[in-house]
Amino acid sequence: MADVVQYRLERMVQELDDLERRGLFSRAEISEIVKQRRKFEYRLKRPSPLKQDYLAYIDYETRLDELRLLRRKAAAREMRRKGNRKLKKSVSDFAGVARVVEIYRLATNRFKGDVELWLSAKLWAIYRSNNFLVVCFRFRASALQISWYCNGSVMSVGSDCFVLADVIRFHPKVPGIWIYAAAWEFDQNLNAAAARALMQSGLRACPTSEDLWVEYLRMELTYLNKLKARKVILGEDSGTLSRDHRDTDEKQWRDENKELFMTLVEKRENNEEASDVQDGESEEKLALFQEHGLSILRTVYSGAVEALPSNFNLRTRFIEILEATNLDHSEEMRKEILDEMNRDFSKEPEYWEWLARLNSKRTVDKGEGIKLSWLDKAIQIYEDAIKVLPSATMFTLYIRFLRDVIVDKSGEVQSSGLFSASDSTVDPISHALMVYERAESMGCITEDLACQHISFYMELGRLEEARKLAEKLCSGKLADSVDLWVLRFSIEMRCVPNKSGLPSKLDILSAYKLLKPVLTRTAVSKAESLWILALKFFSNQRHYCDKLVELSLVSLAKDGGSDDGFSLSSAIVNVVRQKDGIKSARDMYKRFLALPHPGRAIYKSCIDLESNLASAGDRDGLVEARKLHESALATYDQDVSLWQSYYSLEIKMGTSETANAVCWRARKSLKDKASLLSSPYL
Repeated sequence: MADVVQYRLERMVQELDDLERRGLFSRAEISEIVKQRRKFEYRLKRPSPLKQDYLAYIDYETRLDELRLLRRKAAAREMRRKGNRKLKKSVSDFAGVARVVEIYRLATNRFKGDVELWLSAKLWAIYRSNNFLVVCFRFRASALQISWYCNGSVMSVGSDCFVLADVIRFHPKVPGIWIYAAAWEFDQNLNAAAARALMQSGLRACPTSEDLWVEYLRMELTYLNKLKARKVILGEDSGTLSRDHRDTDEKQWRDENKELFMTLVEKRENNEEASDVQDGESEEKLALFQEHGLSILRTVYSGAVEALPSNFNLRTRFIEILEATNLDHSEEMRKEILDEMNRDFSKEPEYWEWLARLNSKRTVDKGEGIKLSWLDKAIQIYEDAIKVLPSATMFTLYIRFLRDVIVDKSGEVQSSGLFSASDSTVDPISHALMVYERAESMGCITEDLACQHISFYMELGRLEEARKLAEKLCSGKLADSVDLWVLRFSIEMRCVPNKSGLPSKLDILSAYKLLKPVLTRTAVSKAESLWILALKFFSNQRHYCDKLVELSLVSLAKDGGSDDGFSLSSAIVNVVRQKDGIKSARDMYKRFLALPHPGRAIYKSCIDLESNLASAGDRDGLVEARKLHESALATYDQDVSLWQSYYSLEIKMGTSETANAVCWRARKSLKDKASLLSSPYL
């Protein structure tokens, strides 16, 4: 190892002497550079070097070369000020870059599967600085082998393509690399044939890559558009393959108001006769390009669909590309793609949602001069979808679309990106309510849709209708829905007729009778939100609060307490403590702990309560905290956090003997889990 490191350091002598001779670094600085490089070289030569070792070496050499470049510029300015000749380039000007590339080569040889590292190496394949290029021939040359001087600059041999070739060789199944390589050939090397060959090779290696198919089509259409633009610049042709929607809108407006331009058209008829022939030839050439572009799109689309027959997103992206380009017979191609999508994806709710939003910005001619607005057309599409696919998901998408329209129309939020619905004959609010009712009548109602329906009535301020609907839904097949019951209970409390704002005794009795059945038949773990709402509402009603406690004892005895998360017993203990004090709270949690399976959460909550009281000076707090720890550990003796809490309590409040006893018991009980103890005391 030492011989190899020494050999590599000796190869740097010429570069280091050049740096000292030109005054860019002092001898002490060069000694420090050698010291640092020796350290990095030894790290790279150990049996299993890490990726970070290579990256740290690269970072050091990069910063060192930046410092050299700054000092070289300063030295050049000083020479020009004194009237001396320009500072010539020498071996030190490219040795640093060559070393970085060499380190990248070693790193990529060792970590061939790291794509990010390969791409970082590619960025270093050509180093641009101060009007010259330093390149590394095939990414494997030494510092003296990579320099070709030509009239004061360094000649590029295109090592980018060699680095990309190596990346592709090791990672042929990564579509992004093929796209990156083709983009470099197309944009940087200006070689469309090579880019096309790379894309086609990528499609053979990754035929199921959606991005590859789409980018291949974009590249072909971009190349065709560039050829078209070149002819336009040379004056041989006119027009473009890119669709300009402003021109389309202007043409449509002119056609609708052609009587305004009739006089101008008549005056220009004679003047334009001479140019008609030339315009006809230009249009014919443009049509040829448009036809060729459509042929390309059709060919790529056929191959993509054959490779990915069930990929819905691929076809939507092809539609977007088609609408963004001005191709011959594009409407026919668009209709063909849409027909195939309807055939293949008519059972997918996402297809109908996409189709409705695709047509949301189009005015559709219905015939006989009648035109449907985008909203009418979108609603018609959703209605067809409901007939083909009557499901809860389809109704959810339908209603979400209508809610977006309502928000956009009201002007409160402009995030939906839809146009105003003022030209539509459909009221989106009443139509949304009708869709909710249809979902219920067709048996497609879900808990989420039911809550949305009730909330929608509440947003409209129709509280009584929301109350009746909640009562109806809670007595049907959604009777076990906790969220629906929470919503219904909230509405009942808002409908209290008392002018003082406080519920009467009759209202409180009705509320308790309403909640009791659902709280009794629903497991505590599922009815968390309903229990919290009930405790909050009845907290000031001692009689009904006591009834809730008895009800909770029955439910917890049947279902057991929770070990983590929400704990009903802990919530009740906190309510009792706030109302009646710590003595009543202790009596209450002892009742819960006497149940068959109280749960770990109530133990931890009570331990925290008593520990805080003990820290505040309550003598009984320490005694109760110890009892709680012992009781909890009798069931959960493998819980590391309980042992840590117990030991921490003894360290703070107890004696060294009691703390050591807890520590010994913890290690004996945990055995293999003793290493999990994170407390510094254990």
